[in-house]
Amino acid sequence: MTMKKSLNGANGYFLFRMGAAFAGTLGGLGMLLAVVGVYGVISFTASRRTHEIGVRMALGARPLGIFALVLRPAILLVGTGAGIGLLASLGVAQLLKSLLVGVSSYDPFTFAIVAALLIVVTLVACYLPARRATRVDPSLALRYE
Repeated sequence: MTMKKSLNGANGYFLFRMGAAFAGTLGGLGMLLAVVGVYGVISFTASRRTHEIGVRMALGARPLGIFALVLRPAILLVGTGAGIGLLASLGVAQLLKSLLVGVSSYDPFTFAIVAALLIVVTLVACYLPARRATRVDPSLALRYE
């Protein structure tokens, strides 16, 4: 049996590959859950503030200011979550050190890429509620007072 065939079998790297595939799938599902959660929170917050946004627009607020008003809590939420997640993942990396083959448990490039990806994806998910808030008609928002 060749070395390549032996390493692809059950006694080689097969279990490590399966573990990596499961971890990648769970990571992708976690990313999806985070995006949906942040989108839901920001959308709910923006819909609850429709009256306030309408008043601000009636008083002359620019759409860019309204956009920033809705995105500010999202940036705070995502930044805090990314910071806590980085610290937690550094702790978990020490526990999983024995399962890693050919990779360092403290790879700063991987940590930076994952955190940046999470931040970018969640901010893109927050774009829709923020854009919707800039299109609030002040007369409709004030009519329900």
